[in-house]
Amino acid sequence: RMLKKKEPVYIPVLHSELLHGRRALITGGTSGIGYAIAQAFVQSGAAVCITGRDEARLARAAECLTAVVPPPSAGQQAAVRYVTLDMQDTARLEAQFLAAAAQLGGSVDILVNNAGINSGGLQEDAAEFDAVMETNLRGPYVLSRIAARHMREQKIPGNILNIGSSSSLRPALSPYTLSKWGIRGMTLGFAKALIPYGIVVNGLAPGPTATPMLVKDGYEGLELPENPSGRYAAAAELGNLAVVLVSSLGRMVVGDMLFATGGAGVITFDDMDYTM
Repeated sequence: RMLKKKEPVYIPVLHSELLHGRRALITGGTSGIGYAIAQAFVQSGAAVCITGRDEARLARAAECLTAVVPPPSAGQQAAVRYVTLDMQDTARLEAQFLAAAAQLGGSVDILVNNAGINSGGLQEDAAEFDAVMETNLRGPYVLSRIAARHMREQKIPGNILNIGSSSSLRPALSPYTLSKWGIRGMTLGFAKALIPYGIVVNGLAPGPTATPMLVKDGYEGLELPENPSGRYAAAAELGNLAVVLVSSLGRMVVGDMLFATGGAGVITFDDMDYTM
């Protein structure tokens, strides 16, 4: 393979009013892709409520996100709120969804199912397997049903955006990959069921992305030679695409899964190890 000279990568960041007046709930919004989507939404005019399991981390993330937008006028809510939420605790998801809606002034018109965990490769531990499937698939399924009912009852022409993965293009061996195959199928099913009500459901599937889940030990570059593009995606690139998919620009994209992978999984599978 030809060696390429390292060069800086300039990532454009979308600033717009595409989401002005919209109210978004983003699960797993304290770091990585979820945080980047929250920031992109705020920079495009949306009010945002992020969720996570750690209240201290949520408070720090909300403070940082609030800093990217002008302070609210007297009597207005801050653009970024937060609610503690555990995707495995499905019995409490409806109460937490309603708490988030209250934080946003009474309604949610965008749900982003982003929260997820990864257990690595082949998983024989039942508890570990179940934790991945509960967090990555069953939780989003239950929360999407709650959000859909909320939007239908309030006659909101809203959006549900599921964060999938290029893993859903690959042979499924790990619980993580299985869960992302499920997200891909769920996106199609919910899209078909909800489009008659004006609720648009799509997915956004990252490939290797420079987030704490993948990039360890303080590495700050984007180089990734085994990816056809030669690099990781930056989380901000996923944020840009999420804005477009839930905005009025994306109303005719229905039931799709947009693969933003740099080619990983789309035109090559040789960057994964399937050793058992």
